[in-house]
Amino acid sequence: MTRPPRQAGSPVGPAPPGRKHHRPSESPVHVGTGLGPVGVFHGNVSVNGRLGLEITWPHRVGVVPRPINGRLGRQADESIEATAARAGTGDQILTGPGGVGKTQIVANLADRWWNTGRIDLLVWVTATSATNIVNRYAQAAREVADCHTTDPRECAARFLAWLATTRLRWLVVLDDLTEPADMLGLWPPATFWGRTIVTTRRRDAALTSGREVIEVGTFTTDESLDYLRARLGSRQTHLREAEQLAADLGQLPLALAQAVTYMLDQDLTCIEYRTRLSRRRLFALRPHLLPDDQETAVDTTWALSVDIADGVTAGTTRVVLQLAALLDPNGIPSDMFATRAATDYYRQRLGRTVDSDDARDAIRTLYRLGLVGLGADDGTTTIQVHALVQRASREATPDEHQRSLAVTAADALLELWPAADHDEARAQLIRANATALRRNSDRFLLEPTIHPIVFQYGRDTNEAGLPQSATSALEQHLAGQMKTLGPTHPDTLATRLDIAYQFGENGRQAFAAELLQELQEDCLEALGQDHRVTLTVRRDLARWQGESGRPDYARRALEELLPDCARALGPTDAVTFDVRRGIADWTARSGDPVLAVEQTKALLADLTRVLGPSDAFTLTTRAHLANWRGQAGDAQGAAQEYGELVPDFARVLGPMHPHTLTSRRYLADWHGHAGDPAGAADALSAVLRDHLDELGPDHPRTLITRRFLAHWRADLGDASIEDVQRLFDDHVRLFGLNHPQTLLVREIIERLRAG
Repeated sequence: MTRPPRQAGSPVGPAPPGRKHHRPSESPVHVGTGLGPVGVFHGNVSVNGRLGLEITWPHRVGVVPRPINGRLGRQADESIEATAARAGTGDQILTGPGGVGKTQIVANLADRWWNTGRIDLLVWVTATSATNIVNRYAQAAREVADCHTTDPRECAARFLAWLATTRLRWLVVLDDLTEPADMLGLWPPATFWGRTIVTTRRRDAALTSGREVIEVGTFTTDESLDYLRARLGSRQTHLREAEQLAADLGQLPLALAQAVTYMLDQDLTCIEYRTRLSRRRLFALRPHLLPDDQETAVDTTWALSVDIADGVTAGTTRVVLQLAALLDPNGIPSDMFATRAATDYYRQRLGRTVDSDDARDAIRTLYRLGLVGLGADDGTTTIQVHALVQRASREATPDEHQRSLAVTAADALLELWPAADHDEARAQLIRANATALRRNSDRFLLEPTIHPIVFQYGRDTNEAGLPQSATSALEQHLAGQMKTLGPTHPDTLATRLDIAYQFGENGRQAFAAELLQELQEDCLEALGQDHRVTLTVRRDLARWQGESGRPDYARRALEELLPDCARALGPTDAVTFDVRRGIADWTARSGDPVLAVEQTKALLADLTRVLGPSDAFTLTTRAHLANWRGQAGDAQGAAQEYGELVPDFARVLGPMHPHTLTSRRYLADWHGHAGDPAGAADALSAVLRDHLDELGPDHPRTLITRRFLAHWRADLGDASIEDVQRLFDDHVRLFGLNHPQTLLVREIIERLRAG
């Protein structure tokens, strides 16, 4: 076999010492290598001696995809260039989900090397099957390695042997490798003169181990906008909401290309396309002809990978992906898929037992196939799913499975929901997934009855310092319930109770009391006096009446309620415990903190015995006890108790949990009462910054912290009437002119004016 002329330069590094480069016109004639009959060279043309074929060098086997319209340079272009050009580099694996542009990145590199004379041989293989790989190798062998046998496998082996010994510069691209096992015995050799680049969605260890791996992700926001501008032109009317459109499509290059083609075909603006995207299925938004020689529409891009995964796990991966499609794309706790709710559903759906190991294997299979990513969130293993993968999965899910999937996801999240918020980071993760689940499947969680996750979500959102969000969501649900279930259905009554609670927490205590007064009558009629909801309504009504300026009423109402709760619910029920604490609280606020201390001590002993010392309710009861001690005249003791409480709250609930922030506020306040007003003001300033960051300026707890700070600054002579007046105006805006909290701010203003 004769060899073509060696061109100057090397695509992957310098020539070895002593190696002389020849320009095509200067090339000598080379003798054979022993791999086949000697051929004859004429300039840039060699003649295959046995087949009599003329081969022009540099030579190409296979078709490289043409550049896409409007393609822009990406960071991955630089990464693959730098890695491939490094001497000693072995195989390169470009991995990433379908549609991120892996093929175009490698095609761009191959064209650039070809056009600049950096390679003598380019072989492009569509590696979707072992047959494709063998046949392309066989074609290359017949063209450059003098293979004349009709056996493709024999020719493929000859080609690989030729690559191992030739000193030509070669590049073999294996595009879209679907099954790593197909490469068994077919990997090109690792030589100085050649490079092998693979694009794949797979992440199997057997594929990536020992090879250079480049992860290819979606566009950045800037890359998406640059692409949209390049394709749609500079007309502002067409580009308005371009950034939102890119976000809707998850910055996925394939989705953006097909969306732009559809928009150009239909003469749509970004706003108009977004409207259609929100109302139609992805299938309905396919362009008439796919752009850039694409063969797969975005809605079916991942179907093959799902089919492969299903084959590996006997159907489990498809169900896992369907569950994941309802949740937060940015992070789903992986143990959710191994909950009892999930494994029961797998058994019912698949007709066989699926345990937690099977669920974990399914997730790993989805990861290996590029359908999900894996990460960690404060110690919790999470999976990430591209938003369009989720949408395509939801749209492909048969109607008969959609309700059961939504209920299963909700049940699984409830299993994981931290009891009493013991892990705030995990609570945030699960809350984000509950938000996504409700966005995607609310209709299945509200009818025919409300799923418990709706109420859990509302309570948890409020505890996290987001009461307005919780109230808005519950009001939306209530409107649907009133139409379908009626005002006195048990689920409707429970929602009304939660809404009143959210209004009270959001500073509208008097309005909450009005809602509960009406609700109490409906509960008595529909549920009876001993029902948990009825008793809880009475408890909350007493609380909000007290917060509205009637502490004596609140104490008396709770004292009347306590025996009813103990009889109907039991002495250690959470509602009964809460009523006991409320009695102590309103006793103190009615003017008898000494008695409140004794009542709270007795309650704390029972809570520690029943719930344990680290339970959130036990901790908050310790905080109440510290306050009443301070009110009873022991400010130093209150400060000492809060000094012990703050680290306990931070350990159990997290440093930025609202209860932790509140305990820090009272710690500072009691230090002030114990004789350190300057230290109190400094500490409250720090607490206020965290309140603003975590809860926002209008949260009631933020306003209380501002009031505490204003109080101590006024004592120090460091408060301006203007600042406190702004605080007063905020209280009036949020609570009303005659609210007790507003009146306390007015007292500070009067002190400042009095000098």
